[in-house]
Parts: sequence; structure tokens; C-alpha cells
Amino acid sequence: MSSDQLAPLVADLHLLTVLAATRSFTETARRLGLSKASASMRISELERLAGVLLVRRTTRSVGLTEAGQQLVNDMQPAFERISESYIAVKDLVGTPRGLIRVTAPVALGRQHLAPCVSAFLKRFPDIQIELELTDRFVNLASEGFDLAIRHTNTPPETHVAWVLCESRSILLASPDYLKRRGVPTHPSELAAHDCLLYLGGHVGSWTFARNSKRKAGERVGVSLTSKLKANNSEVLRDALLAGLGIGLLPDFSLPPSRPGEPLLVPVLPDWQVQGFFGERIYALRPWSPQVPKAVQCLVEHLRQSFAQGFHSISASTR
Repeated sequence: MSSDQLAPLVADLHLLTVLAATRSFTETARRLGLSKASASMRISELERLAGVLLVRRTTRSVGLTEAGQQLVNDMQPAFERISESYIAVKDLVGTPRGLIRVTAPVALGRQHLAPCVSAFLKRFPDIQIELELTDRFVNLASEGFDLAIRHTNTPPETHVAWVLCESRSILLASPDYLKRRGVPTHPSELAAHDCLLYLGGHVGSWTFARNSKRKAGERVGVSLTSKLKANNSEVLRDALLAGLGIGLLPDFSLPPSRPGEPLLVPVLPDWQVQGFFGERIYALRPWSPQVPKAVQCLVEHLRQSFAQGFHSISASTR
């Protein structure tokens, strides 16, 4: 095939690689600025010219045929290299610019990320940000995100991971609840309490590790009774403030401190619940040789903004 014949196909071949990543004509069309009908029609024309079925369509999903997957496997490195080269040249001149798609947990995003983004956009007026707040796991590559802000202990090895700050989780209750129900002195006593649980991991139980010098490393598992389960730490925080039980919060969701009696107080400070909220806040990006300058600027801005970590509800929680 001559270069004159190949040139018109390049855009459609690229469309096929994006479709392979998204598995959705709707998402592919959104990412490329097309209508869904146009994206589907261009794939059909590509199949007609190739003389072979490339995409397997059903009412619920989109997948590639063996021929389509082979074509994508052969082309993907070339398109990635083109993108990297273009970004590298574009970043050589002018101020950082372009669109950055970011995802973050709801509570962290609302309480801490949103103010940082506002300040960042004032500094870099040629950059645009799409911020999607969700507590579900997001596949950055297939959903077209440039960056994810997440709290975790072990960032994936397939991603570039920048540490933004340390984080910790604290077991808490309101003074009113503890006055009514008593203060537990050992994890096993939580079985007799109302607990507010995060929907993730082992929902009906907590595993504790002792973090005091005495018997450090001792572990205890407790089965729990719960009046409320939620996948959002702001919901759990409001329930704790209402005196509904004992619950675990990440430090970025703690209520502000105030003089006098604290709104929430730590429970079992010599013990740490295992396996829920991560100990560090990261900015994550799928690995690539070249990181756009706009993304680099945003990460550096977040590192500076998050450098001090998150304030505790009172001195007693530190």
C-alpha cells in the first residue's frame, strides 16, 4: 500500500487502538471528540477496506476479534511513540497548557484537592482540569485519566507514583456515644458496640495490631455489629458526629478542631486497624517515558500543598 493510500487510514487505525483500550464506542467517541455514530461508522469502513471483521459488537460489550487484536498490538507502540514525541516537542516552548483528567476519592477531593485545583488554575491559566470524584477503583489507561490521587500502602508497579504526603486512619467516637456506651479498653470489647463500617475489604470485621511498645505486633480479629456501612468517609464522619457508634476515619476526613470538648475522640489509641485506608497519599499515572509538563506542574503543586499533611482533630490524636 502506498503512502497516499495509507494516510487516510491513520486516524481510523488510531480510533481502533482507543476502542481497544476503552471497550466502548461511547467512551471512545467522547475521548476523540466524535459522535458515537461517527466512531462506529469509521470502524465499519475500516473493516470493509481490510476485508475482515475487526470488532465484535454485542448489546452489552465491545471486543476485538483476533485480527483486530493483532492489528492493535502491532500499531500501539507506534502511536504511543508519536504521542510521546509530540508531547516532548510541545513542552519545549511556551507555558504549560492542555487538558488534565484527574480522579480522586470523594472526601479527599472535596475537602483538600478542590482548593488546590482552584489555586493551581489561577497560576496556570492555559491548563484545563476535569476532576472526577469517585470512591470506586478507576482504570486510568482504559478510562482516559492522566492522574489519580489515591491513599494506599502499595502503589501499582505499572504506574509512576509520586508521594504527596503521609496519611493515617484513626478509630473515633463522639464523647456522647462513649458516655452512653462506655469506653472500650480492648478490641474484643467492640463486639458489644455499634460500629460504623467502610464498605471495602472485610466489611463485617476489623483486624487490629498493637502499636504500643508493650506487646507491639500483637494482632486481634473482631467480628462487628454495624448500624451503618458506607463507601464514603464523609458519611461515616457525620454518623460519628451524630453519636451513632465507633468508626474508622482517614485523617483527611477529620472534622475541624475547636476549643473545649472535642467533637470526636480517639478510641483504642494503642491499637491500629489494618487493611483499610493507606498510609500515604499518592499521585499515580500509568508508566510512560514522557510525562506532559502540565501534569508535572500539577503534581509539584499538589506536593507543595499537601506537604504538611492533614491536621488532627485534637492534640490527643497525634
